[in-house]
Amino acid sequence: MAQDPGVCEVVKQLDEACREAGFFYVKGHGIPETMVKEIRNITHKFFDLPCEKKLKDQDDSSCRIQCYKELKHGMYGALGKPMEGFNQWPHNPPNFKELMEEYIASAQACLSCFKYLCYFSLTFLLDWKFMETFGFLVLTELSRKIMRGIALALGGLPDEFEGERGGDAFWVMRLIGYPAASTANGKCTPENDIGCGAHTDYGLLTLVNHDEDITALQVRNQSGEWISAPPIPGTFVCNIGDMLKIPSHGLYESTLHRVINNSPTYRVCVAFFYEPNYDAAVEPLEVCVRRCSGSRKFEKAVYGEHLVSKVQTNFVI
Repeated sequence: MAQDPGVCEVVKQLDEACREAGFFYVKGHGIPETMVKEIRNITHKFFDLPCEKKLKDQDDSSCRIQCYKELKHGMYGALGKPMEGFNQWPHNPPNFKELMEEYIASAQACLSCFKYLCYFSLTFLLDWKFMETFGFLVLTELSRKIMRGIALALGGLPDEFEGERGGDAFWVMRLIGYPAASTANGKCTPENDIGCGAHTDYGLLTLVNHDEDITALQVRNQSGEWISAPPIPGTFVCNIGDMLKIPSHGLYESTLHRVINNSPTYRVCVAFFYEPNYDAAVEPLEVCVRRCSGSRKFEKAVYGEHLVSKVQTNFVI
């Protein structure tokens, strides 16, 4: 597979995208567009509910995995080692739980792969038709497929991020609502509308399904400039996360990004975070160490410990 000229060209371009931008678009992923849109629509319906109805679904304060919650002091408490629990689904909209579960698992009947990928320099579109033999399933499987391409881009084997590293991948799907732009005296005040401050993602890979008519996501380029990442209909936005820095031995780094909704319209985003195995000891790939003159710069890190540390830092106020 790696010797196929088409695959080699795609892998070369994927390597360039990960090194220079850390962000790209994924098209032709095999998830029905009707479902992708319906997920956004039902997410809008949920956030349109009165606050008391959204909060009503949060009766079990002991659960680690929460559906909707206002930020309060110590809301995550003492996290401990396991961050796990039953998904807490809202009762409204009525078909919310069923649709979200179908979205996560639906494409298990779909073996088509994504065919196009483009990173934020907006200079080229990658043809992934040569990657169809990967034959993965959607969301989790699509993420695995992208990670196989990244493994090849790093010079390793396609399954570098499977088995003990990612064979039982930890994942999170987060539904995020960004209120419309604030106005004062009838004028927009974008400086007050940073819906999500500058940050990087924790794990390996993130797939983002967001409103197609609102440009709010911004990515910081290598020159330190904030570049808008306009939605492209029919695509997911994809970015690499913090944990990829260790196996790549610093060749790939997560990119700072933020969300500023200057639109007069409420914006939603459904983000799927693909992580290593929770207990995986992530360490540099030998092929990446050799690419860096054989000098080992990074020690191994247990992903679950990294995740708990990040959540405690970001959310326990």
